[in-house]
Amino acid sequence: MRVHVLLYDANTQSEGIHSLELSGRTVVLMFEDRDDADRYAGLLEAQDFPVPSVETLERSEIEEFCIQAGYEPQFVSAGFMPKTNEELLLIAPPESNRDVSDWRSSVIDSVKIDTLEAIRRHLEGLL
Repeated sequence: MRVHVLLYDANTQSEGIHSLELSGRTVVLMFEDRDDADRYAGLLEAQDFPVPSVETLERSEIEEFCIQAGYEPQFVSAGFMPKTNEELLLIAPPESNRDVSDWRSSVIDSVKIDTLEAIRRHLEGLL
């Protein structure tokens, strides 16, 4: 099954995937409906967050990537209706976001270069 994810700097050396911090977990959203992913990206842009591109990938590949990276994949089905405040974040980003003005250098500082290279190769393999 193919899903839609939000990527930053897609197909570059500094490619990154959009994630949320929920109760101490890093969650990667996988949208069933392209329109939902586009809407979420638009809401991020409206908050002056860097604009992600919506990319279509195999769900199993994203889930495998998440497991390897220590993230939690979260499938957002078409027509999803949230029942809790936390679930609301699956269809609309939080009102405030982390400061990501320097996300590339903070990632490089906190991750060993060989690990970063392995993640890059894996993401390239997904495409």
